[in-house]
Amino acid sequence: MKKEDVHKQVRIAYGEIAQQGGCGCGIGCCGTGMTADSVSLGLGYSEEDLEQVPEGANLGLGCGNPVALASLREGEVVLDLGSGAGFDSFLAAERVGPTGRVIGVDMTPDMLDKARENAKKSGRTSVEFRLGEIEHLPVADSSVDVIISNCVINLSPDKPQVFREALRVLRPGGRLMVSDIVLAAPLPEQVRDSALLYNSCVAGALPKEEYLGHIAAAGFTGVTVQGETVFPLEHIVSEPDLAAVIEGIDADEMASLKASIVSVKVAARRPAGCTCGCGGTS
Repeated sequence: MKKEDVHKQVRIAYGEIAQQGGCGCGIGCCGTGMTADSVSLGLGYSEEDLEQVPEGANLGLGCGNPVALASLREGEVVLDLGSGAGFDSFLAAERVGPTGRVIGVDMTPDMLDKARENAKKSGRTSVEFRLGEIEHLPVADSSVDVIISNCVINLSPDKPQVFREALRVLRPGGRLMVSDIVLAAPLPEQVRDSALLYNSCVAGALPKEEYLGHIAAAGFTGVTVQGETVFPLEHIVSEPDLAAVIEGIDADEMASLKASIVSVKVAARRPAGCTCGCGGTS
């Protein structure tokens, strides 16, 4: 599938989730009896986190809590890749305080509208949301201290480019902290080829070592996995259309599939001596 076609299908899918205004069905809770808040609590967010964000900012779409691991400090500039309705962006704003700044980037206009409305109604002036693709960030070179992202990079058709862009916009010594879905084993063919499961953060996921390799190849150092857990398959195929994709998979393949979808928390840094913004260490 062409890159532009991937972007189009993801934009449509997440635009529909934004319009629903409730729990999303990507990595989420539709059909499970769970709410967006209960999903987020299970991913490492606290009750205090949920109380700090505007109503409607949490759509239950993440696969981890990158903000908790990012060690954000007062006054820092934070970039949230694939910011959605703004959940992690608003949490980051709480941590960097009034002297800090948070930029959310999302390619889905409906999500952007929702995030901007959430910012407006909550009176948060240190958070802004920009329309753009994470492969081509609308952010200046060497202008942010920390990049966070939550279950979004796996949706990109060009993950190496995402990490090159991340390196470009980070200041020397800047930090990358992402939660994402990776694979511990190859997917069955019908899962790998499913557009529905691409939108659900599975079919586009890379093997863990390949994912980490792309981060290092972009020029990052100190690439480390700070946590990983198998992500429940039932959260992913919680709707009939999604469940139908895995019908007919034999018992062995099903056991492998259930164990192969992994949520990881990854940390890395742009080298302190890197000033060229091109991925080197000049």
